[in-house]
Amino acid sequence: MNSIGRIFRVSIWGESHGAGVGVTIDGVKPGLALSEADFETDLARRRSGVPGTTPRHESDVPELLSGVFEGHTTGAPITVFFRNTDVRSADYDSIREKPRPGHADAAAAVKFNGFNDYRGGGQFSGRMTVALVAAGVVAKKMLPGASFNADIAELEGVSSKDMFDSVVISAVKDGDSLGGVVQCCIDGIPAGVGEPFWDSVEGCIAHALFSIPGVKGVEFGEGFESARKKGSEQTHEGGVSGGICNGERVIFRVAFKPASSVQKNGIGGRHDACYALRCPVIVEAAAALVLADLSIISGNGRE
Repeated sequence: MNSIGRIFRVSIWGESHGAGVGVTIDGVKPGLALSEADFETDLARRRSGVPGTTPRHESDVPELLSGVFEGHTTGAPITVFFRNTDVRSADYDSIREKPRPGHADAAAAVKFNGFNDYRGGGQFSGRMTVALVAAGVVAKKMLPGASFNADIAELEGVSSKDMFDSVVISAVKDGDSLGGVVQCCIDGIPAGVGEPFWDSVEGCIAHALFSIPGVKGVEFGEGFESARKKGSEQTHEGGVSGGICNGERVIFRVAFKPASSVQKNGIGGRHDACYALRCPVIVEAAAALVLADLSIISGNGRE
């Protein structure tokens, strides 16, 4: 389904080339200061504009439709809407007959009996993540003692930040795309957050992260590297023990595949040559909404 969370519950709706994209957030406590301006910092981090990102430019002006009155949350569900203003649906006319490799086009057509909105990928588009970022802004307000810091750790196997611009520019010149790794560090989550057995912190965060288009891998702490070590060499659990936050910094990494639609293969449309560049704030948002929910469930999010 299109909803996640038990108490802090987030439902995303809309399509890439429809009227717009929105999110409804239930379980928000009353009295939080919230206005349209509060969304701008994170929305700006997600916007395109730098080399390697899509030439599609959406203003991403949030419209608060419910749940906020006189600058504060009311306790009712919050609904935020973003209008789509820069669409070129004709670019996708051929998808019905020729689904794009590596995209959800063919699978979506089968699942929805051909009634899916295929323009720009419909509900499977990266455009949907603007709603996820908006939910993350509210979730972070539910976690006043926490801080989130995600950034690009690797692009096309290169881990030196000084080289990032050159590998992106090279991919753009070649009409190709490249993948990357985003690392996220979260401080200030108290020990005890997390619910064994099925609702472990790692499991719930990974569940949310895999909703982000292009995610192909998630690892916590030393991740797969820990499998190559002896017990005496293991030094970092990523802030989670037994599926529960242990009070230390939570650290995880997310692998993004390269965009499948590339000019080099003759596929049209306006796609990111390096989608990962826009994803650090999206990764933060996914983690924040999970931790807001788990904090309430664990008793750490109540007044």
